Amino acid sequence: MPKINVYLPDELAEAVKEAGVPVSAVCQRALEQAVRRVTAIRETALGSPDLDDPTARLTHFTDRTRTAVKLAVEQARAEGAAEVGTEHLLSGMLTEGGNLALHILRAMEIDPEQVRRELDRLAPAEPPAGPDGSPLRFGGPAAGALELAVTDATGMGHNYIGCEHLLLGLIGEPDGAAGQLLRGLGAEPRLTRRAVTAALAGYVHLRAQGQAGTAAATHVTPALSAAVRQELQPILQRLERLEERLGGDER
Repeated sequence: MPKINVYLPDELAEAVKEAGVPVSAVCQRALEQAVRRVTAIRETALGSPDLDDPTARLTHFTDRTRTAVKLAVEQARAEGAAEVGTEHLLSGMLTEGGNLALHILRAMEIDPEQVRRELDRLAPAEPPAGPDGSPLRFGGPAAGALELAVTDATGMGHNYIGCEHLLLGLIGEPDGAAGQLLRGLGAEPRLTRRAVTAALAGYVHLRAQGQAGTAAATHVTPALSAAVRQELQPILQRLERLEERLGGDER
């Protein structure tokens, strides 16, 4: 059986040693889950999306994420596009309308309506000729963004893929039009990842306090945006101070 070395940060390695956690078993389980999910995405990307349920293979996607992907496929078909692009995935996420990713954008002072306007500017003036009988597939960048969403979710220890993970995947995909648009609006990858962490922490906190009641399980309340913004404020301030110290060196 081939072996894969796993390197841990010193502090984590010490904590694992003290706790006596079986690293090999944990790593193997996590890798098995990640491989299954990425394989499912690749099968979906390479095949023609099912008209009835284009997310049938994406079993670990949340209902909102599956809806966003379905809307992306529908838009690509309506446009006569040759493939589903990252811009369609981003549009599907915006059209779904109630997901956590949109609250994260607002907490980062990026208006989803502005994102929509920028997407509209990217749309071709005339509809493309469309695929001449060939099956509609996810394009390379779109498939890459979906894979990144899975790896981000796995890296965070989550057993689901939400729109917040899809947002990270879109931003992290270097060749996708959606990522270029979002990064241009200020959704820098590291800051967005911290924003996702803060948003999930705020969501858990609100649920624990019972402020959102039973509806919190499926809906993100407006109070969450304020909680996320409060969690993000120290991070934003530190980044601003860092940018001031760096000055024009990185430009």
